[in-house]
Amino acid sequence: MTLEPLALEHADELAEAVAEGDLWKRWYTNIPAPEQMHAEIERRLALHAAGEVVPWTVRRASDGRAVGMTTYLHIVAEHRRLEIGSTWLAASAQGTGINTEAKLHLLARAFDTLGCIAVEFRTHWHNRQSRRAIAALGAKQDGVLRSHQIGRDGTLRDTVVFSILASEWPTVRLALSEKLARTRGHASAAS
Repeated sequence: MTLEPLALEHADELAEAVAEGDLWKRWYTNIPAPEQMHAEIERRLALHAAGEVVPWTVRRASDGRAVGMTTYLHIVAEHRRLEIGSTWLAASAQGTGINTEAKLHLLARAFDTLGCIAVEFRTHWHNRQSRRAIAALGAKQDGVLRSHQIGRDGTLRDTVVFSILASEWPTVRLALSEKLARTRGHASAAS
């Protein structure tokens, strides 16, 4: 897995990736439809140019294919905090260790390079798959922001907030590294 700075030339590959499993149709997510991918990339790049986010394309190592997106957002430099979010992966990339590896890279950069004291993750209350994945990273649930946002269909979103603190990072890093090694070991044994 590699993380590349998001670019417009990734639009076609990412449109194909998001089409796997019709990811954008899940009511509790805000994932762009294939035909909206170019506009979504332009939106994220404009926010990046304004210094508000840092977006990446997630590329699978085994075939070099772009399989998703992830972003640093809610960056508050003076408080040394940021959020990792707006993440989605193609159906074929889910459960393969790609998310674990991407988060390990993003967390290492946040804590070791940027000197963050806390990294947040947020998801919709009803996105149980995302909540499980965030908890599996080693993040702890901080709370629920009730009626936090209005969804594209008009429903109110309760947002679950998780975080990892700098003091927890050494243990989280070790656990994620071991989890990734086990995932890779299972993949090698299956080959």
